Amino acid sequence: MCLSACGQQSTVSFEKDVHPIISKHCVECHLKGGQGFEASGFLVESYDSVMKGTKFGPVIVASDPLSSSLYRLVAGEVDESIRMPHGKDPISEKEIATIERWIEQGAKNN
Repeated sequence: MCLSACGQQSTVSFEKDVHPIISKHCVECHLKGGQGFEASGFLVESYDSVMKGTKFGPVIVASDPLSSSLYRLVAGEVDESIRMPHGKDPISEKEIATIERWIEQGAKNN
């Protein structure tokens, strides 16, 4: 993906930029009672719950998208059988780039 090298230096906001993507693609399964939440414990209702991660550990490593399982799962850098959102159309490249840039910028709650 072409991020900082392409002049996209604006700060990515969790609330304005990332949370709407997560709400659009992830809440169906990752709210309390959802299949994804039941399987992994990953809850996407707030910044704090996203940063908490799953019952297996964090899904975000601030400043390191490639070590962040959330990024790897939505970017398709994993086996197709576990790509997220599971069983649905992939998240757009623009949305994936937004998540990647947010993580690169430190995954801050802004």
